[in-house]
Amino acid sequence: MSDRIPVQIVEIAEPSATKKKTASSDRQIHTRSFTGLFRNLRLGGAGFLFLLFFGTVWLNWNGRQAVLWDLADSKFHIFGATFWPQDFILLSALLIICAFGLFAITVLAGRVWCGYTCPQSSWTWIFMWCEKVTEGDRNQRIKLDAAPWSVNKLARRSAKHTLWLAISLLTGLTFVGYFTPIRPLTEELFTLQLGGVSLFWILFFTGATYINAGWLREAVCMHMCPYARFQSVMFDKDTLAIAYDPARGESRGPRKKDSDYKAKGLGDCIDCQMCVQVCPTGIDIRDGLQMECIGCAACIDACDSIMDKMGYARGLVGYKSEHNLQGGKTNWLRPRLLGYVTVLVVMIGALVIALQQRPMVSMDVIKDRGLFRENNLGQIENIYTLKVINKTQQAQHYRLRLVDAEGFELHGKTEFTLDAGEMSEMPVSVAMLAERPQSSSQEIGFEISDSDQPGISSVAHSRFVAPLNR
Repeated sequence: MSDRIPVQIVEIAEPSATKKKTASSDRQIHTRSFTGLFRNLRLGGAGFLFLLFFGTVWLNWNGRQAVLWDLADSKFHIFGATFWPQDFILLSALLIICAFGLFAITVLAGRVWCGYTCPQSSWTWIFMWCEKVTEGDRNQRIKLDAAPWSVNKLARRSAKHTLWLAISLLTGLTFVGYFTPIRPLTEELFTLQLGGVSLFWILFFTGATYINAGWLREAVCMHMCPYARFQSVMFDKDTLAIAYDPARGESRGPRKKDSDYKAKGLGDCIDCQMCVQVCPTGIDIRDGLQMECIGCAACIDACDSIMDKMGYARGLVGYKSEHNLQGGKTNWLRPRLLGYVTVLVVMIGALVIALQQRPMVSMDVIKDRGLFRENNLGQIENIYTLKVINKTQQAQHYRLRLVDAEGFELHGKTEFTLDAGEMSEMPVSVAMLAERPQSSSQEIGFEISDSDQPGISSVAHSRFVAPLNR
């Protein structure tokens, strides 16, 4: 009989019921109020962005809304410039530049975009401020949640949701106002004459803002935002991220302000939990870099305020690289960061040049379905439709002529005027002067130029079809 492997039964203990909950298991996060440098920076930056978002839509420029994406007429007005669908490549380039800018800032300083300028974070901070105004600070809100329903609780909750809905409605109205002129849109909304499509989108973005900033909050950053998933790929040992210094902070423990805590084997961390209480995602930064951290620096401000009260040096929690935590220095000039910055500068330069050289008149040539015809002079003739767009903000007088078309003659309107932003379709014909064509299909060009500004011009090519045997 072969030897048996002895089996030992191991009992697995149930996890302690008193074990501290993690942020992902805590369904309700109550943040504490705080002050500090990074909070002021975030308020200043967010305030500027809110001013741009809510204020720009009300500006006028030459008798029209300054910034308007007119989808009905396929025009995109940005102050003195008007962009058409033909300029879509410029929008694509702008989005690519923004992406590389985000990559570069992430390599440099982690998720500062999320903490300072992301719309989800910015609107969440506004909604949290509404909570503080209507329901009180953290401890008061916790007590209010646990209290039974009463007139006071109902009044506070109603006031909070009223503010949430008002901000959400203003956000939805403003967003739609960038696609539909804001002044008549607002008038139609408050006179209950708003069309179904506009009303649907206003209510859609109102609801999205109310749900995302009021109810989902940190869940969007932790579970729905893809940026949190791939940010670590762009981090290196020199990336500045919000981190706790365990070499200085450990071991943790409470103590009196003037006590000799070093003799007791304690570090600078007094385990006050302030960094956890101010975190909008409810994490403990002392557990190390975590996907849920949005880089808002609230824990830095909270910890620095405690260090000031205890008489300790600031920076127990701060922007630190992995090299900093290991006692080294951050290497600023590193290949990855330099590569991103170089590509970013080149793309911005290319975009600026493309904007400066953008043709201010556009012309498309559409050949008639018929191959050819013979005119009253016995010449072979092709029919074309020219689609011309004046991309400037003033009326322009244009001249039309053939280029690269020796032996051909243009018939039709060769001089015309278009108002600012006007698009016109004009039929013209081209006749072949030679009796016998060199080929059954030849390329010819149409050039349109401004009579007063020859630099404003555009050239488009098409084919001229003729029979070889007549």
